[in-house]
Amino acid sequence: MLDERRRVGPVGALSAALVLACTFLLITHLPARADKNTARRSLAGGTLATIRTVPGPARPAADPGRIGVAPGPLTVAYGFDDGVRRPIVDRNGRHVLRPLGQNGGTLRLVPQGRGLAVDYPERCTLPLERDCPRAILEGFRDDTLNPGRRPVRYGASVLMTHADLADGANVLQKGYSVGGVSQFKLQVDHRQGHPSCVIAGQSARIYRAEPLLDVADGTWHDLECRRTPNRLLMIVDGILRAWVAIPPLLTIANAEPLRVGGKGAAPGNDQFAGAIDNVFVSITA
Repeated sequence: MLDERRRVGPVGALSAALVLACTFLLITHLPARADKNTARRSLAGGTLATIRTVPGPARPAADPGRIGVAPGPLTVAYGFDDGVRRPIVDRNGRHVLRPLGQNGGTLRLVPQGRGLAVDYPERCTLPLERDCPRAILEGFRDDTLNPGRRPVRYGASVLMTHADLADGANVLQKGYSVGGVSQFKLQVDHRQGHPSCVIAGQSARIYRAEPLLDVADGTWHDLECRRTPNRLLMIVDGILRAWVAIPPLLTIANAEPLRVGGKGAAPGNDQFAGAIDNVFVSITA
């Protein structure tokens, strides 16, 4: 629908970098927490699996070394329906995600349709952000998830309300948008609940496609970002909502892991609040 599309120019973005330590899962079964709004209460009914997180370092620790890119087409997808009694892996049994957190932040698996979704910590209202509970899912370094200049699709299904919103809420990302690192990212930013797609190469220029659309309405939405040779598209529930022109030579290649729900577990991590399901990255020829 042409009247629902808009072009968005390059903008600045937040930055940080951290690579967190290896961890393991400790599983317990506890009643769902008492959520503050009806949408979250209806999602979290019953007895749920709580994914215990362990702390990660506040500063980056890895030497990027030589950085590779995907040698060919690749798709990874996470549905979270197998629970947490075994490692969280993609649907091909690879690409492990680890739960990491600080200040007691935890992740929970909650019912979503016939399967499960990951429920993130509630939006923190403490006076000092550094004291807030934080939790994310993070993979290991995997250069095969670097699209380079190839077309790439990535996205997730999200459930949020306005109580979950903040100035930054990262859904998934690989890399960072400043410092010559390069990045692809999906986020729901600002108090208006606007989803947006962000990519950045090794220059200082950042590209973002953001529709004037509120997805923090207490219902599930499918969010997809799509990089074509010369455009970055933002697709919501199967409908193209925004796009921005990008240079065909822009290259995305970094030594950072795939992260879901924030850019790390340290303060200032653009913590996501709400639920996430059906995370995917698909690199094509």
